[in-house]
Amino acid sequence: MDNPAQPSRETWQHGCVTAATHSTLFPQVPDSADAVLEGLDPEQREVATALHGPVCVLAGAGTGKTRAITHRIAYGVRAGILHPSSVLAVTFTNRAAGEMRGRLRQLGAAGVQARTFHSAALRQLQYFWPKAIGGSMPRLVDRKIQLVADAAAACRIRLERGELRDVTAEIEWSKVTQTVPADYAPAAAKAGRETPRDPAEIAQLYAAYEDVKRERSVIDFEDVLLLTVAVLQDRHDIAEQVRAQYQHFVVDEYQDVSPLQQRLLELWLGERDSLCVVGDASQTIYSFTGATPDHLLDFRTRHPGATIVKLVRDYRSTPQVVHLANGLLAQARGRAADHRLELVSQRAPGPEPVYTEYTDEPAEAEGAARRIRELIDSGVPAAEIAVLFRTNAQSETYEQALADAGVPYQLRGAERFFDRPEVRKAGVALRGAARFGGNDSLLDDAVDLPSQVRAVLSGEGWTPQPPAGSGAVRERWESLAALVNLAQDFAAARPGATLADLVAELDERAGAQHAPTVQGVTLASLHSAKGLEWDVVFLVGVAEGMMPITYAKTDEQVEEERRLLYVGVTRARERLHVSWALSRSPGGRPSRRPSRFLDGLRPGSTATTGRTAVGGTGGIERGLSGTRGSAPRRTQRVPARCRVCGRTLTDAGEMKLMRCDDCPSDMNEGLYERLREWRAGQARSSGQPAFCVFTDRTLMAIAEAAPEDEHELARIPGVGMRKLTRYGADVLAICAGQHGEGDTGQA
Repeated sequence: MDNPAQPSRETWQHGCVTAATHSTLFPQVPDSADAVLEGLDPEQREVATALHGPVCVLAGAGTGKTRAITHRIAYGVRAGILHPSSVLAVTFTNRAAGEMRGRLRQLGAAGVQARTFHSAALRQLQYFWPKAIGGSMPRLVDRKIQLVADAAAACRIRLERGELRDVTAEIEWSKVTQTVPADYAPAAAKAGRETPRDPAEIAQLYAAYEDVKRERSVIDFEDVLLLTVAVLQDRHDIAEQVRAQYQHFVVDEYQDVSPLQQRLLELWLGERDSLCVVGDASQTIYSFTGATPDHLLDFRTRHPGATIVKLVRDYRSTPQVVHLANGLLAQARGRAADHRLELVSQRAPGPEPVYTEYTDEPAEAEGAARRIRELIDSGVPAAEIAVLFRTNAQSETYEQALADAGVPYQLRGAERFFDRPEVRKAGVALRGAARFGGNDSLLDDAVDLPSQVRAVLSGEGWTPQPPAGSGAVRERWESLAALVNLAQDFAAARPGATLADLVAELDERAGAQHAPTVQGVTLASLHSAKGLEWDVVFLVGVAEGMMPITYAKTDEQVEEERRLLYVGVTRARERLHVSWALSRSPGGRPSRRPSRFLDGLRPGSTATTGRTAVGGTGGIERGLSGTRGSAPRRTQRVPARCRVCGRTLTDAGEMKLMRCDDCPSDMNEGLYERLREWRAGQARSSGQPAFCVFTDRTLMAIAEAAPEDEHELARIPGVGMRKLTRYGADVLAICAGQHGEGDTGQA
């Protein structure tokens, strides 16, 4: 039986490795405790040496919080004050936990546990289950959707795919806030949640979901925390055993702790106060999942003698970027705003943020892709550029625009790097080549480590030049290219290293969740970009209705949207591009206006919040005309309405169809199937995913409208001028019944 304190091999979700991290992948381990403190600024050093009693670190974006807390742990270990196996550091993502483990290993503090809340709780639950409950532990399911669907069927409630996701989110929120089904309706009303169905109906589905789990003897991720809390509350002997194991706790991103996680932390601690928490209330962006900054803001109240340290020296971003970030928070309201940190950039000046207005969304995507192409051609690595948007639904337009511009990209939140089939297969090939050594014919002409790796991976599909297209083939090549780049860095850092040494390093990195950089522009939602950084960031779609999002109704919800934009701004190290479009599609009414959050910050605008705004400078452009000058025209946005029932539409998919999902459809099913077959052929011939041609929603909209000419086709959301030019003739021919079966319509 495994001891819960022993680390397991977990795989890190792929994330970008920053330039600073990239240059120090293989540093020398400090030779003493005092050496661990070298290079820390005064505030970071104060954090690192505050090893007793409760400690609260208020750390602004880019201020080196991970550096401070990992050096704190390492200093305590190296000084003999903390025993490695007695320290538990918890955070919220596998990527963050993996980065922390990697840094601790580099500082000579191997053996310290750095895990997510769920991972730590799961290991404890698995270890103590036979003693606390008996028998076999129920199977853990990683996806709830099917169970929720089965619960809905048992209740004879029909849920569309989108509703399934929304109801699942409500169940998750209920569990992390420790709300039982019977209390869901009043709890949701008190929290001001806009429920996707009638609250009583969701409570019924929630109860049925729990019944389905019991019948099938399965548990979900929230159950892991709930059951661990229950065991520690009910079994004092087990709680004391855990507390004897872990004497010191560190919690990163403390502003994102849910009530359930806070309860688990309290049970781990018991009556002790050996706790260090790190957070920033201005980066609270997950309240919809149950996270709350109250635990961070109330820390001094709960621990009157706590040491409080503020980190405000920003080492990430230029003064120009920091100026905008501070300006955003200067106009904020609410409790989190009252505790905001005024960042002070430690970097040399850089370019001003650039503000660009476009006539429509496709033009905005094409403009961003064009600038990115220019940056890459000028020498900026693609991996140091990101395009950040509010919703994942915005991704498609930018994927297509980047593909058209010949720019490689990667979607944030894709499959974990070391879990990718091509990476696993490459690892097997490298391990085999290392085992055979000089007897491997592949290595006959390879004189050094990088050339050996290139030789081996050429048999797996790596080529010196990337393949055309932007689909699965390109993604596979990008993964192999990341391994080639890693081999070059490894050889430069360790002259004389062998293939066997590299294989050992890969195994260690897989265990430590330390993935190499994939050379591609990152496309990510603002939520998934948290914790990452790039040299150049494009914040796109920064318009009213998207930022803040339409469904942000209350003051609290709007302020969280402001914090989300703040997180986006602070991802940029050197260059920041902020853009918006006046209409959704070409030819549409230019009724949109830039986000209110930019009022008083972008040139030509004035603050509208009643607070003193921090004035901003920077370039502002008209996206298509290229002229500079006056602020954009502001007109009232006309809401999209269902063409069947007249209800106002807010869902992006419904807006494409111009009707509610549950309103009657007049779609030509035969035409829809013909369009799908044509799209599949297009995707195969171009080597890209089918949705990059047209999404299902767009095809449905085309099949419902059955356009007869280019003008009618162009009016359908999701088509756009670029796709009209590329695919318009084929689509119109299919709609007219003239397209031959099996014809891919290649241009």
